[in-house]
Amino acid sequence: MAFILGFSRDQLVSAYRRRGSVNRLRLFAGVFARPVADALPDHSLSALVEREIIPRLVASHSRPGQIHMPLNETTEISAADVDAFAPLTLQIEADSLLDYVEAMLDRGISADTLLVNLLAPAARRLGEYWEDDRCDFVDVTMGLWRLQEVVHELSSRLPSEHQSSPGKRVIFASLQGDQHSFGAVVIDELFCRDGWLTDRMSEASTPDLLARVAGEWIDLVGLTISCDYHMPQLPSIIVALRNVSRNPRLCVMVGGRIFSESPELAESVGADGTAPDAKIALKVAAQLVGAVAVGVAAFG
Repeated sequence: MAFILGFSRDQLVSAYRRRGSVNRLRLFAGVFARPVADALPDHSLSALVEREIIPRLVASHSRPGQIHMPLNETTEISAADVDAFAPLTLQIEADSLLDYVEAMLDRGISADTLLVNLLAPAARRLGEYWEDDRCDFVDVTMGLWRLQEVVHELSSRLPSEHQSSPGKRVIFASLQGDQHSFGAVVIDELFCRDGWLTDRMSEASTPDLLARVAGEWIDLVGLTISCDYHMPQLPSIIVALRNVSRNPRLCVMVGGRIFSESPELAESVGADGTAPDAKIALKVAAQLVGAVAVGVAAFG
């Protein structure tokens, strides 16, 4: 966790996005030195910088010319594509990852398919790497931010493909402690491309989330839950959202690892629905909000 390493998530991201070698050196030095500063003498810290930090800086600024990036000549994303792509997020910068993604666009794969079937699975794979101790928190965080840069750059180059839900407002939120929520980035982008008015809250506190829903008209709230300890309080959070909402027919969807593994839990916590991926979530959300609109027309 970032706070265990001595930096908040925002500090970590801010230092990384400034990109300069000096800033990156300070970032890595702070991340690795702070937890052990009281335990190691100065010469040991210097050795740690030389052994751990400088090689990462060299790798971070290297070009991908020596990295082979195989592409299958099909219009589908295969498991092999994900296997080839995920490790690259730890090795090369976002612009080189974007070259890889653009090659897939050139072979006829849609942007939506890339978001759901390549970038999101690659992010999940990084989480598996971390759980298996194949990389550390800093590696995962940098990899996820590279993926997020690819998503934003990709979206800036492509026009919206649909306008099926003009004017419908949705907030996607991860709760405090869910620090790696790349899935919310993907689903936000997909809904935005479909014509929804989207907003995203990362590691939202319950009071902040309630204040947002109480302060403006929201059609749908999407909650990403990856940490088990959020489950006991989730039903009361959903009830509170409905109670304070300016929209008396607020729809609530839940997603994340827990509901992917056990979708039946969505009903038990009081949500209106869940979905295994962002594409299906888009369809479910349209049905839920559309049903509410039909009900209002029929009885209003």
